[in-house]
Amino acid sequence: MALDLSMLNRFAVSFQKNEVMFCEHEPGDTCYLIQTGRVQIVKIMGDIEKIIDILYPGEILGEMAILEEAPRSATAIALDPVTALEFNRENFDVLMQGNPQIALKLLKLFTKRIYDQKRRFMILTLDDVQARVADVFLMLAETQATAPTDKDERSFNATIDDIAHWAGMSPDKCRQVLNHFSSQRRVEIYPDKIVVRNINDFARFVGSRRKAKVE
Repeated sequence: MALDLSMLNRFAVSFQKNEVMFCEHEPGDTCYLIQTGRVQIVKIMGDIEKIIDILYPGEILGEMAILEEAPRSATAIALDPVTALEFNRENFDVLMQGNPQIALKLLKLFTKRIYDQKRRFMILTLDDVQARVADVFLMLAETQATAPTDKDERSFNATIDDIAHWAGMSPDKCRQVLNHFSSQRRVEIYPDKIVVRNINDFARFVGSRRKAKVE
């Protein structure tokens, strides 16, 4: 989504590489729209620190501080030198009143970002690594608006590294899981895409693992 944000340069801030932008559990009253650089989102799950996302220019982080006045749910670290637009509740209200078109687009970004974060967190709560990888494909299928809902086979323009990132595991471990699925003829692996033979089979598989976890 392309936004002309030149009029908002007064809200610009910068962070050095490896600088912590905010920490998990601390109170927050600002959110950021990334202009340049990448931001790594890290969360403590049990006793393990997990990378749950890497954000790129055009993406938003820390939005719950604006929308729900909630403590930070994760830690944000600048992977590169980062520039961003920083909004607090006060200047966000000014933005809403003075630039309704931009505000509407930002709110749409907020909504999508919140959904994406919750959906990716759902994947990481699965203990079964096979179910976690399968759930990544379900997440990707949910974003394929043009794909026919009655088609079992789905093709995804994603690499093993991409799937590993979303599943919160190493590429080697992810490759092992995908090779296992391939041996079962459930997926076909290509250099630039992965084909799932029956997406509904994966949905049943993940559903059974979530049900077992609850029970």
